[in-house]
Amino acid sequence: MLRQSTVRPLAQADLEDAASWYELQQSGLGLRFLHAVDQVLNRVCETPLQFPLVSVGVRRALVHTFPYAVYFGEMDQAVVILAVLHLRRDPRVWRERS
Repeated sequence: MLRQSTVRPLAQADLEDAASWYELQQSGLGLRFLHAVDQVLNRVCETPLQFPLVSVGVRRALVHTFPYAVYFGEMDQAVVILAVLHLRRDPRVWRERS
């Protein structure tokens, strides 16, 4: 079953910041990053339980080829994206958002 997804404003800011940074590094790389995140979000919406729990009610999906993770929770039949963070970033950031 495909679930609806909601991206919280701080998670959207995470995405935009990372995409902008990658685009500054190399033209087109920001779009490749966004495409990789989109692929993960599709998988999250299709089968969220395949991803490991990292805290009560929060799961983590890794982004292919980029050192980022999508942190999300489930509410009813929806997926709520809490954060999209670099793997070396302090994990307390997403915990404060949940």
